[in-house]
Amino acid sequence: MISLPEYIGVSAFGIKMGVIGPGSDLLNMVYTSLEKCDRDGLLHDGDAVCITESVLARSQNNYVTINDIVTDVYQALQINSRSTLGIVFPLLSRNRFSLIIKALAKAVKDGEVIVQFSHPADEVGNQLLPREYAEERGLKECDIIHCEDIIGERFKHPITQIDYMGLYQEIILEQGARATIFLCNDPAKILNFNPQAVIVANVHNRFHVMKKIKQNGFDNVITLQELCNDERDAWSEWGLLGSNLSSNDKLKLAPREADQFACDVQGKVLQGLGKKVEVIIYGDGAYCDPSTGIYELADPQPAFGKTAGLQGHYREGFKYKYLVDKMLDQGSQLDAIAASLLDRKTALCERSSMDSQGTTPRKTEDLIASLADLISGSADAGTPLIIVKGFLNKRNM
Repeated sequence: MISLPEYIGVSAFGIKMGVIGPGSDLLNMVYTSLEKCDRDGLLHDGDAVCITESVLARSQNNYVTINDIVTDVYQALQINSRSTLGIVFPLLSRNRFSLIIKALAKAVKDGEVIVQFSHPADEVGNQLLPREYAEERGLKECDIIHCEDIIGERFKHPITQIDYMGLYQEIILEQGARATIFLCNDPAKILNFNPQAVIVANVHNRFHVMKKIKQNGFDNVITLQELCNDERDAWSEWGLLGSNLSSNDKLKLAPREADQFACDVQGKVLQGLGKKVEVIIYGDGAYCDPSTGIYELADPQPAFGKTAGLQGHYREGFKYKYLVDKMLDQGSQLDAIAASLLDRKTALCERSSMDSQGTTPRKTEDLIASLADLISGSADAGTPLIIVKGFLNKRNM
């Protein structure tokens, strides 16, 4: 029987589960894996069980094709193949957006696609221009930068070395549509180009962007969340948000009804193993790469689904290193400091208290999901199931 010793604090490890495909009984596969963990003394009350959104979506066969997206665009915006379609603030990503823009261009293959990029980077930090480009030229947020005026100064992605303006233009032209591309940080400037419909393509700021466009008297505008989000064979409450490239003409959506799946796992574990765990269906972790400045959260949020026990909870508490220094300055001995800190674990602390300074409260679900994503890795370590111990409460050893 393996068990982690008492001196181990918060810990997380990945569980190998084998290949999961469309139609796989993921609920029972997760339970079987957790049953092994329980048998080996690695599952306890208060653990967080994390399942990557990718395998849930795959088991649900949650895939849409380019033609599915085209049909939805026609229905949502009442346009046709000869229309002019505006796209505002797309992410710079082959995985996240190349197939989406291909579908949108196909929808207006006899018309025009107008793409408005933000600058110097997209919403999550992927750069298009040097950071100082606008400042050095005295450009304002509302000024338009035309694509053809910056051909020699376009910034390639620091990791992939992709010129995304060039890539998206090429994709549009391949579908037969005309392409107009410009940069401007005022989303309402898309209306200068007389589109018949607009799709807001960024993720976290989508409602603010859509509101600014509507405030200028233009109502035929939607976000990516409003495409492929009605119940059918493949759909998601998130629409095209959180989707990933699957093949040349197929996109894997975010999982649907992830909260329900999390609850199903929790219930099955409690009934079968007698353990009360919290469950998260996680996507991208919420962290920023210090080398590139890219904020890795291209999903709408780190947790697509969670059990009720995580709802509204924040991780907060005392600042240990501050308290230790404070008590040392007051002449306290190390044994007394240790005893005092142990007592404080059960005490409440106001968020505005000096004793909690530096411990900004953050959503528990976001922190656990981000930790799980770091363990499994975007390259996929073959461990779609992560167990996090000691984070929610003290382990029952």
